[in-house]
Amino acid sequence: MADVLSQQEIDSLLNGMSRGMVQVEDVMGTDLSRREAASYDFRRPSRLSKNQIRTFQTVHENFAEAFGYYLVSKLQTVVSISVNSVDQLFYSEFILSVSNPSCLYVFDIEGTDGSGILEISPQLAFAIVERLLGGGTDAPKKSRAITVIEQAVVRGIIERSLVDLGNAWRSLGDVNFRLSRLETEADFVQIAPGSEIVLAVTLDVNISANSYMMNLCFPTFALEELLAQLNRRQLTAGVKSNRDKEKSKESEDLVRKQIASTLLPTVAELGRSIISVRDVLDLKVGDVIKLNTKIDQEIQLSIGGKRKFAVRPGSVNGKKAVRITRNLGDDDIIEDNLP
Repeated sequence: MADVLSQQEIDSLLNGMSRGMVQVEDVMGTDLSRREAASYDFRRPSRLSKNQIRTFQTVHENFAEAFGYYLVSKLQTVVSISVNSVDQLFYSEFILSVSNPSCLYVFDIEGTDGSGILEISPQLAFAIVERLLGGGTDAPKKSRAITVIEQAVVRGIIERSLVDLGNAWRSLGDVNFRLSRLETEADFVQIAPGSEIVLAVTLDVNISANSYMMNLCFPTFALEELLAQLNRRQLTAGVKSNRDKEKSKESEDLVRKQIASTLLPTVAELGRSIISVRDVLDLKVGDVIKLNTKIDQEIQLSIGGKRKFAVRPGSVNGKKAVRITRNLGDDDIIEDNLP
């Protein structure tokens, strides 16, 4: 069948479909009834694009690396932190995922009216306390609430983590995080309405042979200005990239033109000889100086003061000239070219 149908072919096809002689699947080339419909939840708008999610993942990977180095020096043991996932979900879903009891450190996002949450498992807090007080890295298996003394020991670690987190966020904007309070039950932490979309970052903290969990939660309404800046930056980056390519091409062409018109001193060294100062003073027109090269021997050609080619002297149209025979490297030596 031709790519473009005639009016007669179109009428024939419509008549065949209306009579049931031609199936829609035959025309489309696939079975429409077998297609799987993609589900879409209209209650869950995507506040963050995929590019923004990737940007936040990179930022928190930098935070994980910096905070991991600090824990290594503080705990004097092997520590590694990695980003497990970066998701956007309802705040109510995040609260339901929090264990009870837990360690929920609420911090203020300075410059905004919002707050965030740094959640660490009690086992991680116990492991840090145990190590800081001279013990091992094994935490008690039975879950319990963290005591006041343990809170005081862990507080310095949490404050340092927020400093490293703020440094990692510097690539996005001027953002600082300040520790506000500690809560052990999720019901007492209400930093956003339950239907608010939040950015949830899950990190795996490995201390020696043990693995622990740490979560970060940011309400998106507190990041609106930052997200707007990020959108403008990505748009500007695309335009700037095209401009940079054009400027680079123009600069390359300009450099090529400048190089093509640059003059370099070229010297062909016929040979060398050693004579005394008295012989130089006694030189007269017609005197002959014997060089260390032979008539059929190669000589060296220097360009800009650097040896570049081995050449043979001659003449072209009555003018002195040289013919290039080969390239010269730093280690190449022309036979008998030294006195």
